[in-house]
Amino acid sequence: MNAGPTIERMRVFLVESPIKMARAQGVGSVKGSVRRVLLQLTASDGTVGWGEAAPWEVFTGTPEAAFLGLDLYLRPIVMGAPVRRLRSLMAKMDRALTGHPEAKVAVEMAMLDILGWQTGLGVSELLGGRVRDTIPLSFSIADPDFDADLARMHAMVAEGHRLFKVKTGVKPHAEDMAHLEAMRDAFGDRIDLRLDYNQALEPFRAMTVLRDVDRFRPTFIEQPVPRRHLDAMAGFSAALDTPVLADESCFDATDLMEIIRRQAADAISVKLMKVGGMLKAQALMAIADTAGLPGYGGTLWEGGIALAAGTQLIAATPGISLGCEFYMPHHVLTEDVLEERIPQANGEVVVPDMPGLGIRISDYSLKHGAKHLAEA
Repeated sequence: MNAGPTIERMRVFLVESPIKMARAQGVGSVKGSVRRVLLQLTASDGTVGWGEAAPWEVFTGTPEAAFLGLDLYLRPIVMGAPVRRLRSLMAKMDRALTGHPEAKVAVEMAMLDILGWQTGLGVSELLGGRVRDTIPLSFSIADPDFDADLARMHAMVAEGHRLFKVKTGVKPHAEDMAHLEAMRDAFGDRIDLRLDYNQALEPFRAMTVLRDVDRFRPTFIEQPVPRRHLDAMAGFSAALDTPVLADESCFDATDLMEIIRRQAADAISVKLMKVGGMLKAQALMAIADTAGLPGYGGTLWEGGIALAAGTQLIAATPGISLGCEFYMPHHVLTEDVLEERIPQANGEVVVPDMPGLGIRISDYSLKHGAKHLAEA
């Protein structure tokens, strides 16, 4: 049987992009710039697809490791692979290289992008069809300069934004409380407030801190303690009025099964860079749906390519219903390689109607949209 077009060219780029503001959170901080890896695949019929790997060294891995993983270990598997046999390719990559979910999802993005352009379908259609055309956008309050973030909130609320996730646990608890008070005083219930500790608390005395912030009626409290402390997470979930969301504790389906068994969370953060694929993310959410745990579209430091993929995923996945934090290209990156960024309106991400990932990249935008550090 003719398997159709195959991959005949693969280009890997290590790039760096400046950011507009410092970002401080419990597990680490970023300022100045971020690095990520871009992937271009070309099929034998000339169709081009794009993917992106955006690891973070304190979370999943390093961009340099993703670059080498793609170039050295995955290239022999990807070259010559039939575009229409994606599941087979993903299984081969898992057998050939342990870990490195970011590198693998970059390949999956590019393959689905090619298949979308070949068929005239968006990736959301390839994943089963849309259940939503817009996704509520959450902006993270993570600037060490809180006054600057509060000013941003005023401007964003005026433009229709409602979802704000505050990075807590970085500053002293009293300072966090004062900032939460200031936000509630300024905006009341006009904003949907979420809290994210990024593992900043230790189980000892964490309950005292969380009971304090519970009074601000956040939609959820994300990952208050290090990922291994599932018993503590279960205690918080049982004792607090606010739902507890697992991020670093939930990388894959095995993690999720343990969370469900221990009743350690009420919701999960779904990040493509953790789970390693859109198909795997949908499989993860099938388990979460069965257990009654909604999903939230989280990010690391992705640019427009990866966040276009995340947008397509959420558009086709009913259970990822708590919105997304796909704000980097519009609000943090000073430049990006896309010719046009994924549209946003009234505080929501608008799912593109174009084929594939819904993006366009030209030679000019690729060259001028990021600083190129290496190419293979």
